[in-house]
Order: sequence, then structure tokens, then C-alpha cells
Amino acid sequence: MTIDPSEIPMPLLHSYLLGGIAPRPIAFASTIDAEGNVNLSPFSYFNVFSANPPILIFSPARSGRNNTTKHSHDNVKKVPEVVINMVNFAMVEQMSLSSTAYPKGVNEFVKSGFTPVESETVKPPRVKESPMQMECIVKDVVELGQTGGAGNLIICEIKRIHLDDSILDDQGKIDTQKLDPVGRMGGNFYVRAHGNALFEVEKPISSMGIGVDQIPEDIRNSTILTGNDLGKLGNVEHLPDETEVNDYKLIELSDMFVELEDEPKKLEEQLHKKAASLLSEGKVEDAWKTLLTFNNQ
Repeated sequence: MTIDPSEIPMPLLHSYLLGGIAPRPIAFASTIDAEGNVNLSPFSYFNVFSANPPILIFSPARSGRNNTTKHSHDNVKKVPEVVINMVNFAMVEQMSLSSTAYPKGVNEFVKSGFTPVESETVKPPRVKESPMQMECIVKDVVELGQTGGAGNLIICEIKRIHLDDSILDDQGKIDTQKLDPVGRMGGNFYVRAHGNALFEVEKPISSMGIGVDQIPEDIRNSTILTGNDLGKLGNVEHLPDETEVNDYKLIELSDMFVELEDEPKKLEEQLHKKAASLLSEGKVEDAWKTLLTFNNQ
């Protein structure tokens, strides 16, 4: 299916965008109006965009139902300060409650049961229960349209960061498992970044992988190995040499070669399955040795 955004109703487009562009981090934004009334509301149109200077952006969009602007948007135009509080699993239900469209002047801290904490550099309070709180000044507000669904980019510069000690590791860095963050999906769905949902992918920062294009064609066109498998194989800087491959074959794969000596197609299939299993365990070098044994017969 191919979609022209201009040819479908805005609510349907909205559902495609939020359903497909996910998960999204949540900006739990604390602001105040000109009279000092506090507003607290979550937004998943949000991310960090610069470290120097430290800039994050969130977007309280116009209502798709009645085209009204969010209180957070109105507030930062009057008092250009905001605290962005990150959301973890322990506070997600209360955070969702705070998104209720309460009338202007109603304090969502009170409604949702969160604890306001005085900030050090800005007027809006922080959320005590949040594991990471960022005091920000608003550098600019970019209004993207005047119709329902139009975003309003609130460009913020971080002036102070508060981290709960409980989410830090021994080096003072954020431990993702301890942070236990949640992300916004489409509809009523969220995702919890914790436990088995987390996985690591080695970044090619200090190394230069050979690339998928340098993988032998018979391996590259495997019906067993996935795109992720090929990505892992292509992230090595060099292949095992012939001696390493033969030694590995003798020690680890000799039984397989004896058993399937007269069935080359089945042998190749079993080698690819073995390599896929090794890759799932992070044993990339052994996977390469396994795959190359077929060409070293």
C-alpha cells in the first residue's frame, strides 16, 4: 500500500504515523502560565537533537478534534521555561492520567498524584518521581500550521540535569536496565525497555567492517541467514584465515562433515543453520569459520 498524506483523512494519517514511527520517548513537560499556575502534560513528539549546545524538542500539537492549542504550548510563549521529566515504568499510569484534558488552571501534579520539586534555574517545578529531570529554557517556538493536527516545535536548551542515583551504574552513567524507560506506540500501546526487550548491537565506531557486499555470494544469498545475520557478518574487519577455518572444522564440525559427506546441499544447509545459531549467541568469528568450511573442502 502506498499513501499520499494529502489524500487521506487527518485522523487516519495520524494513526499511521504514530503506529509506524515507534517507540517514541515521552517528554513529561512541566510549565507555568503568566499567573504562575502549573501545568504538567506528556508528549511523545519528542527527542534530543544536539549535545553541544544540549537541545531537545517536543511538540504539543493542535487538537485534531477542535483545533485548540495545548496549555503547555500557550504557557511557554508567555513563560519560556520548561522542565522535561523522563518517564519510566513505575510512573506510566500516573503519567497517562495527567494527559487528561483538564480545564486551564487545574494542577495536574495534584490530579495525577505526583510530587512537585522546586527547580534550580527555572520557574516550573520538577517531578520528584521522574528518574531524570531536565530544566530548560525555551529558545524558540516554531508553529508548523494553524489547522488541527499541526505541530508546534518547542526548542529547548537544557540548563540543568537531575539524575536519580538509583539509575546509575558504578561509573556514574545511566544503566538502561535500572532506568526502566517506557516508549509510546500507536493507540493505547506502550513499550517497556527492560529485561529481555533490551539487546545490544555493536557499533562500528573504531572499526570498519567489510560490509555485506564482501560476503561470498553463496553465503549472502542464503535462504537461512537473515538480514540481521548478514549485518553481523559484514561488521567484521577481516575474515578468519584458512588455517583457522580448517582447525575449527577439525575440532567442531568433523562429525557433521563425515555424516553428510555425500550430501553437499544438506551439509551447506546445516552449516548455515549452525552459523545462524552461533550468530544469535554473539559468536560471530565462529559463525564465519563455520560458513567458510564449506568453501574449504
